[in-house]
Amino acid sequence: MLSKQKIKFLNSLKMAKHRNTHKLFIAEGNINVRDFIRYGMKPAELYVTERWIERNPEQIEGVDYVEVSSDELKKVTALKNPSEVLAVFAMPETNTDFNVTNDELTLVLDDIKDPGNFGTIIRSADWFGVRNIICSTETVDAYNPKVVQASMGSIARVSVSYTDLPEWLAAHKGINIFGAVLDGKPLKEAVQAGKGILIIGSEAHGIGEEVMEFVNNPVTIPHGRGGGAESLNASIATAILLYAFVNR
Repeated sequence: MLSKQKIKFLNSLKMAKHRNTHKLFIAEGNINVRDFIRYGMKPAELYVTERWIERNPEQIEGVDYVEVSSDELKKVTALKNPSEVLAVFAMPETNTDFNVTNDELTLVLDDIKDPGNFGTIIRSADWFGVRNIICSTETVDAYNPKVVQASMGSIARVSVSYTDLPEWLAAHKGINIFGAVLDGKPLKEAVQAGKGILIIGSEAHGIGEEVMEFVNNPVTIPHGRGGGAESLNASIATAILLYAFVNR
């Protein structure tokens, strides 16, 4: 059973300031929780319904859990349609001091605001083997419940860090820095330069001026024949670009 105090605490983790204070975040749904546990992350707290236990006995072997009702989960869920499992995990340690080369791809996000887009971007990065995402401090929190949900467990396998982007980019001279823009080199041509750093800008304004100064390889996804859309959704554009770079 969930106490009023516990309900209040779990709901507080929906807000970034409380997540950062406690260094904890919530994951909901069978796929998300399963993938975190499979990846070696032990839940700090695990809340499950009787029905979920019956269907997933192997997932709770050696794991402490609290059996709750569906009505109790409804009081703490961030989902429109509550699942039967909710877990609290410690935020993994991250750092921006890893080796960046032109032989592999590092994804950089500048001011991505939409949680759903961000979660989908993380999922695409995982699919294409990108292991590091560097974000501007204005980018939405990676452990926002909507981001975690949209990532479908991929955030367990992709490291997401936040930093001052101009300062971080300035430390990587000699690296290909690709920027997704509307008037750059056609994608097929741009990928011939190799890999490196790929920057995706905000949905509304694109890559910021300070960050754009470091871009030495602007890249554009060409319109299809007869295409008339003004731009692509950030998550769709990212997936197309990642595919092109990984399979060049």
